[in-house]
Order: sequence, then structure tokens, then C-alpha cells
Amino acid sequence: MSFGRGQGDDRRAPARQLLERVGLGDRLTNRPHQLSGGEQQRVAIAVALANGPDVLFADERTDERDTTTSAEIFDVLRDVNRGEDVTVVVVTHDRLVSEHVARTVSIRDGRTSSEVLRRATGVGGEGQVVAEEYAVLDRAGRLQLPSEYVDALGLGDRVRLQLEADHIAVWPDTPHDTGDDR
Repeated sequence: MSFGRGQGDDRRAPARQLLERVGLGDRLTNRPHQLSGGEQQRVAIAVALANGPDVLFADERTDERDTTTSAEIFDVLRDVNRGEDVTVVVVTHDRLVSEHVARTVSIRDGRTSSEVLRRATGVGGEGQVVAEEYAVLDRAGRLQLPSEYVDALGLGDRVRLQLEADHIAVWPDTPHDTGDDR
């Protein structure tokens, strides 16, 4: 903003609007050490929005924050996503973060492994949230099964596959009963 817009008052008005946008219009004169951790995170979001980006990358924005503060930060990110038409990419290791977003892409071993899409059901989007998990098929036709599925089924290095009319069945690789008692 310093390089793109004039000086002094020319920058104060947009800065004030950004702080109001993230719920901190009343903290305009406070120094960083006078703000809580959650407020500092919201200021960081306002700074990131200063030049009107199309994409906002939020790397561990709720790390080491309590549940209430994390929810407030996600409310701001959702508001920015909808109100400013900014794509928000949240990078985290916290699985609970996925409950706050509409789409979660998981990366395992450096590859996209699965994607979870969440949508509200009911009238006007109110009601229950339905989450559906999808395995991602790469260009070579490989897919990674979610680790919870692998663990639940006791899958090892190999699995048995069977092509059905409308799906693929996957089973653990277990010895078959040949009826031969040798």
C-alpha cells in the first residue's frame, strides 16, 4: 500500500476500512503489543488484503489459538472470501480446521491424496452439514486411499481389486481358501 497509494491521509482511510472489515475499527491507534493474539491475526489478514489480492494464503493462521479465537479468525476469512471475492487458501496440519471450510485438500507424501467437500443441507443452506470425501486420481491413474481407511481395513502393501459395473471393490490381500488342506 505504501508504494501504490499516496501518503498520510490517502492511506489512512483504506487502512481504517480494512481494520473495520476485520472487526478492529476501534483498535486503530493500538500498537501490536496491545493486541491479543487473535487480534494480531486479524490485523495480519487486513494487511494481506491491503493491495486487493485475488488469493489470500493463510499459513497456520489459527496455530496456538483457543477454539473461540480460531472460530473468530475463520469467520473473518469466510467473510473476506464471500464479501471481497477473494480465494482463501488455508494451510494447516490441524485436522479440526477442516470443519471450518467448504473444501479440504489433503496432501500426503507430496501428492494430493484426497478432497473433502462440505455443503449445508436444508432450506436456505441451514441445517446439517454433509461432508463427502473423494480420493484424487492422478494422471497415471494412481490414487491414495485415506489413511483411516487403510488402517480400518488392515490394508498392507497390496490389495485385491474387483471391477464391478459401477464401482471398484477393494479388499485386503489375504490368502484364499483353496479347499486344499496341504
